[in-house]
Amino acid sequence: MKPEAVVVPLRKIHETAVIHPGAQIGPDVEIGPYAVIGEHVIIGEGTKIYPHVVIDGWTSIGKHCVFFPGVSIGAEPQDLKFIGEKSYVFIGDHTKIRECATVNRATGEGEETRIGSHCLMMAYTHVAHNCTVGNHVIMSNAATLAGHVVVEDRAVIGGLAGVHQFVKIGRNAMIGGASKVVQDVPPFMIVDGHPARVAGLNNVGIARAGVAPQMRRQLKKAYRLLYRSGYSLEQAIEAMEQELESGEEVEHLLRFLRNVERGICRSRRDGEG
Repeated sequence: MKPEAVVVPLRKIHETAVIHPGAQIGPDVEIGPYAVIGEHVIIGEGTKIYPHVVIDGWTSIGKHCVFFPGVSIGAEPQDLKFIGEKSYVFIGDHTKIRECATVNRATGEGEETRIGSHCLMMAYTHVAHNCTVGNHVIMSNAATLAGHVVVEDRAVIGGLAGVHQFVKIGRNAMIGGASKVVQDVPPFMIVDGHPARVAGLNNVGIARAGVAPQMRRQLKKAYRLLYRSGYSLEQAIEAMEQELESGEEVEHLLRFLRNVERGICRSRRDGEG
């Protein structure tokens, strides 16, 4: 009997790329000229790495991602508390990271920075240490997340926006370009300004996400209770619990609001004091 043919995974690696022997490179991975891949890096199937990309640290990358020239992933955090401990970066599948963007690994032994699947991080974006970014998130050019920021699924962050450390950005929220975000952004809202203020409900984003019309009406009521009633946050939550029809989106909004620690972005109609 003829021995079975050995299938060698296809890897298109340029001769000038520097890849540590300990790195784990999946099949059908493309690595361009002068890219550098560190010892503890894991790269999933079909990922494409353009020239001059550096991926280092304990970084694990999913399938079919794309990293454009000049990207830096897994470097030490820009944090004076960091003392060389082992920490991680995890990136999901089908995520694109554009030119010169940076993603730093976490501060703290065993801690992680995480980006989900199907995200688009445009040129010069920065995801700092210990951030958690969900799925289908878009960060426009030069948007920046400080340390420990949480961004939920399908949020959109405009170009040049800056997000303060420990801030949480809710699902399907949208942040206007050049905004300064210093408090939590509730799910389904649009914020803009310096500092960022809530401008309304993200109706277009909610519709595109497939939220049913009846639930969109409930979210509109929730917005009015939160920002047009004069209620405190605690009073608004209580009113929502009593007046809104139950549904996954409403429950998610309520859960987010119950766990706010930095306060939420205020309305444009509120005073500046």
